[in-house]
Amino acid sequence: MQLMKTLLAATAIVALAAGAAQAKQLVYCSEASPAHFDPGPTTGGNDFDASSRTIYNRLVEFVPGGTDIIPGLAESWDVSEDGTEITFHLRPGTKFHTTAYFTPTRDLNADDVIFSFERQWKEDNPWYAYLDGMTWDYFQGMDMPSFIKDIRKDDDLTVTFVLNEPNAPMVANLAMDFASIMSKEYADKLEAEGNMAALSTQPIGTGPFQFVDYQLDTVIRYAAFPDYWDGKQPIDDLIFAITTDPSVRVQRLMAGECDIMPYPAPADIAMLQGDDKLTVMEQEGLNIGYMSYNVTEAPFDNVNVRKALTMAIDKKAIIEAVYQGAGQDAKNLIPPTMWSYDDAIPADVYDPEKAKQMLVDAGVTELTTDLWAMPVSRPYNPNAQRIAELIQADWAAVGVTANIVSYEWTEYRTRGKLADRKGPFQIGWTGDNGDPDNFFATLFSCSAIGVSNYSSWCNEDFEAAIQEAKTTPDQAKRAALYTKAQEIFKAEEPAMTLAHSRVFMPMSTKVLNYKMSPLGTHSFIGVDIAE
Repeated sequence: MQLMKTLLAATAIVALAAGAAQAKQLVYCSEASPAHFDPGPTTGGNDFDASSRTIYNRLVEFVPGGTDIIPGLAESWDVSEDGTEITFHLRPGTKFHTTAYFTPTRDLNADDVIFSFERQWKEDNPWYAYLDGMTWDYFQGMDMPSFIKDIRKDDDLTVTFVLNEPNAPMVANLAMDFASIMSKEYADKLEAEGNMAALSTQPIGTGPFQFVDYQLDTVIRYAAFPDYWDGKQPIDDLIFAITTDPSVRVQRLMAGECDIMPYPAPADIAMLQGDDKLTVMEQEGLNIGYMSYNVTEAPFDNVNVRKALTMAIDKKAIIEAVYQGAGQDAKNLIPPTMWSYDDAIPADVYDPEKAKQMLVDAGVTELTTDLWAMPVSRPYNPNAQRIAELIQADWAAVGVTANIVSYEWTEYRTRGKLADRKGPFQIGWTGDNGDPDNFFATLFSCSAIGVSNYSSWCNEDFEAAIQEAKTTPDQAKRAALYTKAQEIFKAEEPAMTLAHSRVFMPMSTKVLNYKMSPLGTHSFIGVDIAE
């Protein structure tokens, strides 16, 4: 029944596209529904694809297909000699979108920049908790409040970030999705009307595409913004056709019902590569699939229990069965393509007999636990349900009973953050900015507990190493500190690091100028489609 509903929705979307044959259109079969369209409090790649990478811009951007920083809404920036002030010079004449629900009366200025960050930073800001249960996972999880002392408006087109101390990854951090710049004028209008939630459902930005409408769990429509500061896009209409099942995405791509799709199942790669109507791009992913132990819950508060459970898992068998040649064993949190990777760290050993004895020695003989399985496919974890089943069988062999649980993707992540979450939790990460800090601090710092640290793990030595690395400008010294962090992480085992994956992006041969990003973003800036 669900497949039939999905195919009927697909037919409606194709009919919609055919109804406006004069315009250039691209249909992207996205893998999940967005939580909403405000990139500040969200963390999912699908959320960012639907918001920050279409509707918004940042002060600085990543070069398409890479991790180098280029100008965005700021034409240029200066860093003070002591590294504690970063001054951004805004692009004059930058327009906000004009829609049926908002008409801007002014261009982008420094007030918009300050608003975009203060709403995430200052608890007395009226926008700090404008949605029920919201958290600023990136801003808070990356401990930005401890680094930013002030954001100063020098004039309408000049804004300075004043830091408490030098911060090596700060400019790169400001190219990340959470740092998208919102319209303060639009926010003020919504606040005056008592309609603040509309900021997340009827977005206004400066980006290459403007929001048209969203049919819940089915389709998002965008139109090229004619006044975009970097020129109107080649595509007139961009359609996100939400298709959660990877096999259905493949069917639709091969049938020509969509032009491009993410996250094909590994088993389908060869078939897609053999279709002469398709192009399949690929690259090594800057990612990690892992399983967090909640170290505040017994018996997972015992490092020997965590190590035993990891030792009981046949990672090689999982990677062969699920990743099917597109994954490699992860012995560290960061991938081997990232600077500071410590290859000297030993890989996990599969030894169920020793694992069973370690559990007995720890007094754990009849453990029953939940085992969380993600409901969506990701390059770092293409089939969490199957992985959970394989882990379930491995653990049964050492006397551990695992009950597999899952929820809708947004609810899954929300429940996973709870301090009293029961059982190991499958999750993963694709780097946002090419800096190791984006893995270590974002995922396992003390300040990320309850945000993106699903292990609730706070280790003083690990924390000291990653925080010192942030303030150290010399990359070799930073790498040494991250090596120390990797050693501590491996010794403490707050999570089982499973795999790094190769990423594939299949698309119609009609799609032109698409660039894969190592950061896992799906951007359609500059993309065209042959007629």
